[in-house]
Amino acid sequence: MTGERRRFREHVIEPDEEPDAEAITFTAQCAVCEERGPTGDGGGEVTGWMARHLKAHPEHLSYREIITRPYRAVPGAWR
Repeated sequence: MTGERRRFREHVIEPDEEPDAEAITFTAQCAVCEERGPTGDGGGEVTGWMARHLKAHPEHLSYREIITRPYRAVPGAWR
């Protein structure tokens, strides 16, 4: 042993809502062929892409929405 002492710090994981945080983004993906649409801020890009993809591929009836939300670790008390 070297006589080292270590301390651990508690952290809380929470959504990053700081002014410089990355934006929350949304992407649509076809569950049949796994093609993805454009990534945007949720202003209709997701469902618009789904409708266009469905029109081009009428047999592709299942979709998913992929949400990217930034989180951060907030330091708390030392233990």
